Amino acid sequence: HRIVIVGGGAGGLELATRLGKTLGKRGTASVMLVDANLTHIWKPLLHEVAAGSLNSSEDELNYVAQAKWNHFEFQLGRMSGLDRANKKIQLAATYDEAGLELVPAREVPYDSLVISVGSTTNDFGTLGAAQHCLFLDTRKQAERFHQQLLNHYLRAHAGQTDKVEQISVAIVGAGATGVELAAELHNAAHELAAYGLDRIKPENMHITLIEAGPRVLPALPERIGGPVHKTLEKLGVNVMTNAAVSEVTADSLITADGNVIKASLKVWAAGIRAPGFLKDIDGLETNRINQLQV
Repeated sequence: HRIVIVGGGAGGLELATRLGKTLGKRGTASVMLVDANLTHIWKPLLHEVAAGSLNSSEDELNYVAQAKWNHFEFQLGRMSGLDRANKKIQLAATYDEAGLELVPAREVPYDSLVISVGSTTNDFGTLGAAQHCLFLDTRKQAERFHQQLLNHYLRAHAGQTDKVEQISVAIVGAGATGVELAAELHNAAHELAAYGLDRIKPENMHITLIEAGPRVLPALPERIGGPVHKTLEKLGVNVMTNAAVSEVTADSLITADGNVIKASLKVWAAGIRAPGFLKDIDGLETNRINQLQV
């Protein structure tokens, strides 16, 4: 019996491991995990990668090694389609950074299929968000943010003027990711100064956290959100609630009521949706954010 699991996140990876240690080890089923990446890092840690407080190379898990240790097979690829009549999934071709094909497009047969592809950030179609904001859905995106943050510090460090250097970061969305990123960036500012990159003083990293709803951490009780809001303000984070972002430009965010927030680094961490390829895939019903109806 061929079990194919698409998506090696917290759900898919654990399922593949457990089935491999039982059915796979006994030879009563073949278990295959499919993911678009070779390694896994737990998504709730990506804000630490972005701020530089976590070394992603030390905290990542290699799918090939995990498969070897736990009696399942790993296939590198991104699911692009589904043929339910013939029980096959389609995987898109995989390319390296130079655009050369690493793994060709192919089909994988299954008897039981598990789709556990998780979510991506939802920018709600906000004008300019996709072009000018960074997202924290993947390790690569988190590392890109960290490199841009470092670039600001390195440029300031190499400068010869006496002017006070500043950096402004705006984070859209005061859920867990936005709140934790704001706190980690506050810590990162002190760490970078302690290591000698002190042309940008910790107090000159201006962090603005923007939330469309009435409070931070809206998914948690007020008894948690209230103290967190106060703590962020004590750290020097500018917390804006009831502020929906209507447009993003190259150097600022504009709220629905006309406020302009200048920012050299902009992170969108508000809302989620399922990956676009799931929308109406081979007749399966999806909701407005591409989730499969089950």
